[in-house]
Amino acid sequence: MNGADTAWIIVATALVLLMTLPGLALFYGGLVRARNVLSVFMHCYAIACLMSILWFVAGYSIAFGGGESGLWGGFDKLLLSGVDADSLSDTLPEVLFFAFQMTFAIITPALIVGAYVERIGFGFVLLFSALWMLLCYAPVVHWVWGGGMLADGGIFGDVGVKDFAGGIVVHETAGIAALVLAVFLGARKNHTTPPHNPGMVMMGAALLWVGWFGFNGGSQLAADGGAAMALTVTHISAAMASLTWALWERIKFGKASLVGMVTGTIAGLASITPASGFVGPVEAMIIGAVAGILCQEAVNLIRNVVKIDDTLDVFAVHGVGGIFGTIMIAVFGAGSWAAQLGSLVIVGVFTLVVTIVLIFVVRAITPLRVDEETEVNGLDLAVHGERAYDVSS
Repeated sequence: MNGADTAWIIVATALVLLMTLPGLALFYGGLVRARNVLSVFMHCYAIACLMSILWFVAGYSIAFGGGESGLWGGFDKLLLSGVDADSLSDTLPEVLFFAFQMTFAIITPALIVGAYVERIGFGFVLLFSALWMLLCYAPVVHWVWGGGMLADGGIFGDVGVKDFAGGIVVHETAGIAALVLAVFLGARKNHTTPPHNPGMVMMGAALLWVGWFGFNGGSQLAADGGAAMALTVTHISAAMASLTWALWERIKFGKASLVGMVTGTIAGLASITPASGFVGPVEAMIIGAVAGILCQEAVNLIRNVVKIDDTLDVFAVHGVGGIFGTIMIAVFGAGSWAAQLGSLVIVGVFTLVVTIVLIFVVRAITPLRVDEETEVNGLDLAVHGERAYDVSS
């Protein structure tokens, strides 16, 4: 065990949890109408709790178990069987590696929340998220990070896919699942209402930005120069994408909005995520510069051209950003074109199929969408019995 590595990953684990609670909850909560903000908070909080337990019970074993299969890790580490305070994963206590990866298993299904807010059934959220994490996310983790079929020595030969912190594992899977759910749900009854609290959106984005240092910097799994470089390029990409999003907005609409600028931040963060361990600051600035414009145009395409009500633009920002960053690894010569593109296709098709199957299964058990009256009046009071704001004051 290395004490410095252990101390850094303990901090990084806390930072990644901060991304979901409260970062993502505030970011998404500020973007919806006031009558639905608590439902968003509830989705994020409940998913964080449920995924933690499921990762402990089976998710970690499926992803990082000792099985020889390239498809999944097996069941030998169910309930952390055989893992104690003295067990090691490289230079880290294995229980810490488990906890660090658990925070990724929390935020990935939580990202999907942005696609279905304001109209989805709470029971559906819990059951779908649980099954999706175990049957879609965890196997993909094994393929890419657990020594599975897409890693070095797998189906692409000695040079497997390069995905430092989750462009494929986190952002592509969540983005595609979000888009599929948005299609099955259909549009909201009223989807022209602006964000109820842009300030809350900004605070959430800022917490995500800070937490992302643990997300990307921690993925080095060591306290060394690689972690420092990953952290630095993450920041540069986020800053550059914020600026290019705002500039592009100003050119197109005459005004640069706060919500737009901080959405650019998230686009830059998602895009640098897969590449953060393989590129330098100049490449990061290029990735961020393109991401701010590319993801904004993807928002327009999904929302206004294809007319899919992906409520908070999960696919356009996270999905497109993660895919773009994964491709840029090959563009900058840090990865194999075959492995990068092939893995994107394999994981994309797998995610699409599993998500569709799960939607059919789960909606046969619990309703996919709330009734029209609940949707119009807001989910906060109807589903959770609470209001975010005292309307009498």
